[in-house]
Amino acid sequence: MIPLIVLVVIIAAAAFYGVGIYNHLITLRNLYRNAFTQIDIQLKRRYDLIPNLVEAAKGYLAHERGTLEAVMKARNSAVDASKAAAQSPGSAAAMTGLSQAEGALAGVLSRLLAVVEAYPDLKANQTIADLMEELTSTENKIGFARQAYNDAVTGYNIQREKFPQNVIASAFDFKAAALLDAVEKPEERTAPKVSFS
Repeated sequence: MIPLIVLVVIIAAAAFYGVGIYNHLITLRNLYRNAFTQIDIQLKRRYDLIPNLVEAAKGYLAHERGTLEAVMKARNSAVDASKAAAQSPGSAAAMTGLSQAEGALAGVLSRLLAVVEAYPDLKANQTIADLMEELTSTENKIGFARQAYNDAVTGYNIQREKFPQNVIASAFDFKAAALLDAVEKPEERTAPKVSFS
């Protein structure tokens, strides 16, 4: 009788331990999904600011129409990629698509900002200055939100790969989550050459 009781206790303890692991993985998955929601909120804020910036700059930059159209096209592509990523945060394809769309948007936005810098009247416009400040603030918030998301994804992935969590993770189809990498230009990874000669 005692061996049977011991066996039942061991099975119950193992079952409770398995349930604990499962619940912990669910918690971590929900944390990284919530962290992505924070990125999504800031991206939407930026996407809303861009048309206002383009509209305010139109009067000054009539001859830069191609740049303004490129900004809006990249913005619309980024909005679509963001919606796809919001549907499945952590999906490698969705995160790659969002990262690429954001990289393209950053490229054309930097071109627009360079054009704005070249026009003193445009740079002095209070509406443009306010929008640029909001955009800069939003970019910083996106960076922090991206870091929080990547930290949450890393924590989730570590837990789902550890033993015995990996047994529960594979049994209940807890897939690996993908990080959201910032797309960098190759020249940003190259150290500048300094010469004192």
